[in-house]
Amino acid sequence: MRFLKVFLIMALALGVTACSKFQRYNGPEVTQIVVNKGDRRMYLLHGREVLKAYDFGLGFAPTGDKQIEGDGKTPEGNYFIDRRNPNSSFYLSLGISYPNAQDVAEARALGKSPGGDIFIHGRPWKNRKGGPDWTAGCIAVTNREMREIYAMVKNGTPIQINP
Repeated sequence: MRFLKVFLIMALALGVTACSKFQRYNGPEVTQIVVNKGDRRMYLLHGREVLKAYDFGLGFAPTGDKQIEGDGKTPEGNYFIDRRNPNSSFYLSLGISYPNAQDVAEARALGKSPGGDIFIHGRPWKNRKGGPDWTAGCIAVTNREMREIYAMVKNGTPIQINP
């Protein structure tokens, strides 16, 4: 009977761990993220070595650099991961440091706000089967992929977003 109790407790613990959206990562450090918007490919790099590559979706206006709030475009340039949201409406999310000083100056020259809240994130239930470009300017991957990315990428990691 005691063996059965121990077995059930261990099985329950393993089941809860397996269902968790939080994973552990013990591999090489991700030193940079490179996003190629045109190819729809994102690379997690350690130096020059590609650790992982992902397909992704973009904003509803996928071509061109983000200039102003609400334009549906994904920014282009050099940023860094500046925050994490484990309770995101989009499963898990990693914040991108948009806007930088140049982005703010460009938007002000147009008399507009540059916007903000650009993330790498998963897909909420309502967008689970949506088309490839449905965000307001973020980079969207599957929830399974987002669990990996969230575990691998630390705050402060540089991200280069190319056209």
